[in-house]
Amino acid sequence: MSLAGRHVVLGVSGGIACYKSCTLARRLTEDGATVDAVLTAAAAEFVRPVTFEALTGRPVVTSLWERGRALAHIGLAKHPDLVIVAPATAQLLARAAQGMADDLLTALLLARTGPVLAAPAMNDAMYAHPATQENVRVLRERGWRMIGPEIGALAEGPSERPGRMSEPEAILDAARGILAPAGPWRGRKVVVTAGPTREHLDPVRVITNPSSGRMGYALAEAALARGASVTLIAGPGELLPPAGAQVVRIETTEELRAAVQTALSGAAALFMAAAPADFRPASNGAKKRPRQSGPLTVKLLPTPDVLASLKRPAGCVMVGFALETGDGREHAQAKLRAKKLDAIVLNDALEPGAGFEVQTNRVTIFRKAGEPVDVPLLAKRAVADRILDAVESSLS
Repeated sequence: MSLAGRHVVLGVSGGIACYKSCTLARRLTEDGATVDAVLTAAAAEFVRPVTFEALTGRPVVTSLWERGRALAHIGLAKHPDLVIVAPATAQLLARAAQGMADDLLTALLLARTGPVLAAPAMNDAMYAHPATQENVRVLRERGWRMIGPEIGALAEGPSERPGRMSEPEAILDAARGILAPAGPWRGRKVVVTAGPTREHLDPVRVITNPSSGRMGYALAEAALARGASVTLIAGPGELLPPAGAQVVRIETTEELRAAVQTALSGAAALFMAAAPADFRPASNGAKKRPRQSGPLTVKLLPTPDVLASLKRPAGCVMVGFALETGDGREHAQAKLRAKKLDAIVLNDALEPGAGFEVQTNRVTIFRKAGEPVDVPLLAKRAVADRILDAVESSLS
């Protein structure tokens, strides 16, 4: 869908990621939306308001004190279909969580009753701080949708922790999902699995893999945006679940299998995006084995094939994931047939930007009926929407 005929307020707070907000303003406008940009005083130090006026073709509002605009914050809160805050800096999130209204942007956010989509962006340590995490949690509970932040280069250099603002295309896709008319996902129960599993060698050592869970979390967020009721079954990890999802925590592959089977009752779709450990130790020690004990030989047994072992409810769409390192297309299609899936999503573990612990993905979706769908390298949230689009017609 496009945003033709939609009214969007783009709130821009003061961070270096403001340069991305210019691209976002252009993309929203090109997609047919009427865009009103609201800049904080700090944002106007990074990008001049005239830039947004040129990109949107609309006057830019920056102050509560502009003559003739005394109630601008009320109109901009009530009338738009969506308010996007990008970047949402640590300071903006803190002020919004506290209900402050000391400038035009925070005033309209306090008066806002419709959907708000925020794209946090800040230094990674600032985002990880307990105060910021609490502010994000509070805003999620109030109904704000969050996209990102991502891991990647920050103004001060590379980082391996979240802080980078999501890309404009991913934010646009999220906006489209929020504003999508009632469709086949609305009110449906969707089960999504995410992240790794762990199999213990002893109380402190485990067999696992580097899965971050981002693809599964993105699918849960995308399904929620389309009105689905989402159960997210998540392995160990540090990601914040999307607001509104029912979260079930698991650790081992057997726990994953049991949780999925329970959650499938009444489900319209399952997205098996988790990366379960394929092997477990034949036995595990009750105590930590000292290094001084010498070489260790471990006998490994296969864990349950979760998808193959499930009792499938009638009418439930089953979507598997295949992470391969060679002959991927053949292996994925063989799994599609063997496990009687409706679709399987293939990606290459060795391809830059598409393996473990990255923000992006490039996939091919093979379906039981229909031609394969090749999805180019995109942010995982955007890939999630493409996956939902590809299997939507299979919903009964």
